[in-house]
Amino acid sequence: MTQSTFQLRSYAFIDSMQPQYAAFLGSELDGDVVLSGMAELWLELAPGSEVYNLLDAALKATAVRPGLQMVEREFGLLELHSESVDTVKDAGYSILKACGLNEDDRMKPTVVSSRIIHKVDPYQAQQINKKSKGNLLLSGRSLLVMEVEPAAYIVQAANEAEKASDVSLIHFNPFGRFGRLFLSGSESDIRVAQDAALYALERHRA
Repeated sequence: MTQSTFQLRSYAFIDSMQPQYAAFLGSELDGDVVLSGMAELWLELAPGSEVYNLLDAALKATAVRPGLQMVEREFGLLELHSESVDTVKDAGYSILKACGLNEDDRMKPTVVSSRIIHKVDPYQAQQINKKSKGNLLLSGRSLLVMEVEPAAYIVQAANEAEKASDVSLIHFNPFGRFGRLFLSGSESDIRVAQDAALYALERHRA
């Protein structure tokens, strides 16, 4: 494998997982359990099968813990976490070094859609609740629905929104073509959450 053949689709670092975010993620990951306050890194790479070798190397070089290792289509996705911010950063740097890449080589996130639905109808709320794995959406609350590409960057939007505002995490999905996020709250809280999520993504475009 020559270094020039690697593509870094996502490199999403979280310094401190928020309580709702960590609880939701802990129910989704099939590896080591995550806890609130931990640091975390998501990497999406091509070719996908290289994630097996790269994760093994990062685990041998650092004390990071693996939460997810999967190959979806032609891309491989990793989630790594630790109580130590530096440990997570070191694991990420070791993977990038092995690929001959740096963080600036990552694809920039694109916000495909970001919409607030005001005073959600009871029937709409129940339709969303059937497929959500987080908090229940209550009728009359405002709902933020956001889509991002590449999908893994939605984790930063979710975590930063919770950090900035008193909102309920309904659901997020960091897999597939688009990452999707559903948050509910009062009108003012949802607007603050939306601004925080968009700002977190915009920092990756600089």
